[in-house]
Amino acid sequence: MDKLERVFELQRQLDDMIQERWKIAFDQSTWVQKETLAMIDELMELLNLTGFKWWKKSPAMDRNKIVEELTDVFHFFISTCLKLEIGPEELFEAYVRKNRENRLRQLGLSTKDGYVASTAEKNPGSSCYERDADELERRKGDRLQS
Repeated sequence: MDKLERVFELQRQLDDMIQERWKIAFDQSTWVQKETLAMIDELMELLNLTGFKWWKKSPAMDRNKIVEELTDVFHFFISTCLKLEIGPEELFEAYVRKNRENRLRQLGLSTKDGYVASTAEKNPGSSCYERDADELERRKGDRLQS
């Protein structure tokens, strides 16, 4: 079992325990709403740790508290995946696809509107360009052929 599979299993066990203990059962839409609101709440807690309030003095960021809040968000995120029957493999594959699309966007090669060529495309010395140079050339070739 890989780490992501283990995270999903641990979260499933926790969700089962919570639902049994509190005797709750919502329809899928309600679960997703509740999980999303919980993530927003946890993200607000994270935001409050960053000192974003320019109108008042804020303490220095506490890395341990930040990790804790990100972990809370992750719990609710994985729980949402489980409620939607999205497993670790599907999530991983979707992440890889989206990561690839985001890289293409940064290179100005996305097929979606609104993305312009990045500075990496204009600066061949950047590490981003070097990692994606093959894809850049392939996509340029594809565009010329179509």
